[in-house]
Amino acid sequence: MPDLQQLYQAVVDGDAELSKSITEEALAEGVDALSLVTGHMVPAMDEVGRLFEEGEYFVPELLISARAMKASMELIRPILVETGVPPTGRVVIGTVKGDLHDIGKNLVAAMLEGGGFEVTDLGADVDPEKFVEAVREHNADIVAMSALLTTTMPSMKSTIDALIAAELREKVKVMIGGAPVSAGFGEQIGADGYAENASLAVSMARGFLQAGAPSESTVSKANFSASTSCG
Repeated sequence: MPDLQQLYQAVVDGDAELSKSITEEALAEGVDALSLVTGHMVPAMDEVGRLFEEGEYFVPELLISARAMKASMELIRPILVETGVPPTGRVVIGTVKGDLHDIGKNLVAAMLEGGGFEVTDLGADVDPEKFVEAVREHNADIVAMSALLTTTMPSMKSTIDALIAAELREKVKVMIGGAPVSAGFGEQIGADGYAENASLAVSMARGFLQAGAPSESTVSKANFSASTSCG
């Protein structure tokens, strides 16, 4: 039986090769796939988030830890799907129309996936209609939007308007972020959340699902993508 504490540490350290090999060994020996995620990998990513918040880890460390988590999840996800285990929640994420920057968005997507969410990444320069289609197709709980350019920030409002027109707004929480975005802007456009970094985005997403569907917009200081990670 592999030492599963090493799986935890491999994710914290960002050792993708070790994380994958321990996962392979554990699955081969009959260890429950879900227990690997909830008992070792998600706690590891929570620790990574804590280290980031305390200034001990920076964006590169977040990325390599997320990569290690993903290496293991590539082995585990098919098993969870086959056994019908639901994800923590479903997130549709993308950089809004007119904006091609995606580094911050990619980091948030990786951290959300590391937190146990099923993430559909629409990429950059995403039309409001594409967000709407993805929410429908994937039965999303959360829409996460990023913008790095002030000129593309209005696309966030356009996307929220499109969700309203499609009668989907009450079914999803909307998170926004990026260097020029603020909590005040989030309030103006009717978003539900603004987070300062990728780690807090995971906490906010979990809080959304625990609280249930929104009855009105409540923007807290938690932003969806670290401004230092966008580019």
